[in-house]
Amino acid sequence: MIDLLLHYASGLLLLLGCFFMLTGAVGVLRFPDFYSRMHAAGVTDTLATFLIISGLMLTAGWSLALFKLALIMLFIFFTSPTASHALARSAQLSDLRLAQVSAEENLDEALQAQSSTAQDSELSTEAEITDGTRA
Repeated sequence: MIDLLLHYASGLLLLLGCFFMLTGAVGVLRFPDFYSRMHAAGVTDTLATFLIISGLMLTAGWSLALFKLALIMLFIFFTSPTASHALARSAQLSDLRLAQVSAEENLDEALQAQSSTAQDSELSTEAEITDGTRA
């Protein structure tokens, strides 16, 4: 019974790890700029690695392989965020600088987007009332 439970838990962890690795790859292909792509790759890579190695650890049982997988996981958890930080830092120091936007500009853009969304919703509600489509 326990073996069957470990087998299914391991399969679920491996499947989730593959899913997150795939979503990270899609994020790298679809996101618009370097920093968004790097964030998608860094976060999903760490999470997917954790899930895949955890699934493998459940499959390995109490053996030397479990210890080796634990060391690999520990190594990945220190190196992956460090590599992402070093990559972002070197990009910031080169020509791929982030655009400097003040907090006031961000607030103005958010308020304009919110007001345009509210106006669109009011217009669609008024159109439904006048058309008689809304009960």
